[in-house]
Amino acid sequence: MSALTLYDKVWRDHLVKDYEDGTSLLYIDRHLVQEVSSPQAFAGLIAQNRALRRPDAHVAVADHAVPTRNRARPLPDGLAARQVSRLQENATRFGIPYIPMRDRRHGIVHVIGPELGFTLPGATLVCGDSHTCTHGAFGALAFGIGASECECIFATQTLRQRKQKRMRVTLDGRLPAGVTVKDVILALIGTIGTGGGVGHAIEYAGEAVRALSMEERMTLCNMSIEAGSRVGMVAPDETTFAYLEGRPLAPRGAEWDAARAAWRALATDPDAVFDREVRLDVGALAPRISWGTTPEENLPITAAVPDPDAEPDPERRARMRRSLAYMGLEPGRRLDEIPIDRVFIGSCTNGRIEDLRLAARVVAGRSVAPTVQAIVVPGSAGVRLQAEAEGLDRIFRAAGFEWRESGCSMCVAMNDDRLAPGERCASTSNRNFEGRQGKGGRTHLMSPAMAAAAAIAGRLADVRSLA
Repeated sequence: MSALTLYDKVWRDHLVKDYEDGTSLLYIDRHLVQEVSSPQAFAGLIAQNRALRRPDAHVAVADHAVPTRNRARPLPDGLAARQVSRLQENATRFGIPYIPMRDRRHGIVHVIGPELGFTLPGATLVCGDSHTCTHGAFGALAFGIGASECECIFATQTLRQRKQKRMRVTLDGRLPAGVTVKDVILALIGTIGTGGGVGHAIEYAGEAVRALSMEERMTLCNMSIEAGSRVGMVAPDETTFAYLEGRPLAPRGAEWDAARAAWRALATDPDAVFDREVRLDVGALAPRISWGTTPEENLPITAAVPDPDAEPDPERRARMRRSLAYMGLEPGRRLDEIPIDRVFIGSCTNGRIEDLRLAARVVAGRSVAPTVQAIVVPGSAGVRLQAEAEGLDRIFRAAGFEWRESGCSMCVAMNDDRLAPGERCASTSNRNFEGRQGKGGRTHLMSPAMAAAAAIAGRLADVRSLA
């Protein structure tokens, strides 16, 4: 047998059947179910009187539409309330484990999946959310799906897919002071573009990747979709095993020993060939800030707003002009001079305990600028409880941040946390599309440390200047 990549091995282990049109039928091990993408799928099962094949292979939780404050009160009548109640009703009807909003296990699907040990190396895992690629940090083949695919998995536990090409992103060097993995993935997207990974499954490798914690690897894989790839993976290693051991749904005893041996064998074979290779020296990076309306439009904080007239490509030039018009920015203005109105620290990209620790170190003993409203939204109830045990909530509150309950919050304008038209936000989320955080809202993507620095300065700021 020829040498195989990590992606090839997981695909092979779940292949049910190949079809003449080039697609394949894959067995799906795990499915995270949330309130936005599942109603149509459940309705399809009910309309056709179908049973759900494996209720134990699913976990349901509402995360997008839930409020991040006043959890003790009933949800006000409206779309969010209907979505949450419908998810609970469907989960009960079909016997799917459901995690309520006030449960200690509640949180964003891509945060609680790993916390529970529901996410495991070598597994296939799907969810009706494009940032499902987050789980690839564990060596899982994880990707987002649509409502019709969700229904198919409910009924058959299989999914028809087309195999992707293979792309390896090798990260060399060590992160400089003030630079985080969020800066790395933004730099990569800025280099290869938002379409750079289209049609490819990305495997992250190299010295810098091996040095990352599991939470940092999740941030890296999370934004693979912003680079155009549905799949981002890291080979499981001792860092992976240490994170998973003892998790509620992880194997135990002899099963753990057998699983760990199998997971070690998932690593890409030394002579495996990739369809595309990309290298990035992380040691040469500075903290990054997005200036436009796609994640690709980002630059080091030390740079200035780019001038479209200097761009030779007419399509790119036109896009830059549209972005600057929406963002209300003029070419040549220094990025670190741009004032902000809001700060959001949270999301499935940067709402984990390590993210909150990083931001807390920046704000400790300082105060949020009087012109800024800043919120911290832990990615899960578990993260919130751990942060409170460590006193991080007190640091944030003393600095002037609001401390919230878990949920997607201001990452996406599907709940009460959103920008007003024209408001400018320093955000640790993953997308800066027009209206993503609220109609007319302007989003600048950055790391938790950089968002914390912006909150203190009242403008986009270089965290290294606060050290």
